[in-house]
Amino acid sequence: MKQISSLDVTQLAGQAHASPRRRANLNLHAELSDPIQRLAIAMEPDTLVRPHRHPHTWELLYPLAGRFVVLNFDEAGYVIERRILGEESAVLETAAGVWHAVLSLDAGGVIFEVKHGPYRPIAEEDFAPWGPQGEARVADLLAWYANAQVGERWPG
Repeated sequence: MKQISSLDVTQLAGQAHASPRRRANLNLHAELSDPIQRLAIAMEPDTLVRPHRHPHTWELLYPLAGRFVVLNFDEAGYVIERRILGEESAVLETAAGVWHAVLSLDAGGVIFEVKHGPYRPIAEEDFAPWGPQGEARVADLLAWYANAQVGERWPG
């Protein structure tokens, strides 16, 4: 039987806190080639999840610790949906091909993700062209994620 224990969640959050990327993951799937990817991802509030899409799969998110802003965007980069996972929503599913981004609102945040495999790194064309380029304005973008409302667009 596979499990992610409360201790695993705490340790994973500690790994993310100590990581330069401010993220860490724990896979339940045995191989990156598995047809269904299942993993816990710890992310600190200052980690960047660039706006992106997964053309081949939906993505299901469930909070194990903390709260997360989940934003969906249209093709032009306008917010079309905004939810607080772990507060107003218990589980969220983003459809295949939808531009989206996630922000941890709390230190020690851990999210559980399920999506179709095999694992594929995000291709450059699946990062939003209107999203941030480089590290120059990451703090500005993260602050914008935290407050972005439906109908708004990243001014960067």
